Amino acid sequence: MITVNMKKTGANIKNMMKARNIKATDIQEMCGFGTPQAVFKWMRGDCMPTIDNMIIIADMFGCTMDDIVVVDR
Repeated sequence: MITVNMKKTGANIKNMMKARNIKATDIQEMCGFGTPQAVFKWMRGDCMPTIDNMIIIADMFGCTMDDIVVVDR
């Protein structure tokens, strides 16, 4: 069974942001959020970005969604 590891995916998002000098507010603006709280929830692994937001952050990171999401097999 394949499952998404939300904690590791969140850590991956956080590390990719740091490596690219992208701030939570940058993602907030690109995704059209009023506050960066959703981005912080992703980074903690509390929840996952929706597919449309995942496409946005993958574009910002210059990678694919598969590069962001960590799965357990």
